Amino acid sequence: MITQGLAKIILYVKDMNKQVSFYRDILDLLVQYPESLDDYSEQIWVEFATGECSLTLHFDSQKELGKDRPKLVFSVKNIEIAHKKLTERGLKLSKINSRLNDIKVADGFDPEGNPFSIYQ
Repeated sequence: MITQGLAKIILYVKDMNKQVSFYRDILDLLVQYPESLDDYSEQIWVEFATGECSLTLHFDSQKELGKDRPKLVFSVKNIEIAHKKLTERGLKLSKINSRLNDIKVADGFDPEGNPFSIYQ
């Protein structure tokens, strides 16, 4: 088994304070990163605890809200091995990149163009 399960759903947002307020104060989700801020307007990444899969708000002023799709993120034990196996199966993935907190990520699309990532 290459993937270990759905780890994150990334929702692109333009107004981080408004979106954090909605998910935290209206839907009552717990912010797990970064915690206890009064102002989230300068954050580009905010994660909410939602069980085994987290909801992540990702600031991106270039996305078309309501049109650009959320991104599914699957965890893997070893991204180099997973990347190799998936590309051998014909999947086109980006090269492996390092992101926040030394997380390694590769991006791809399913057959209908829905974005996803694998990460370690």
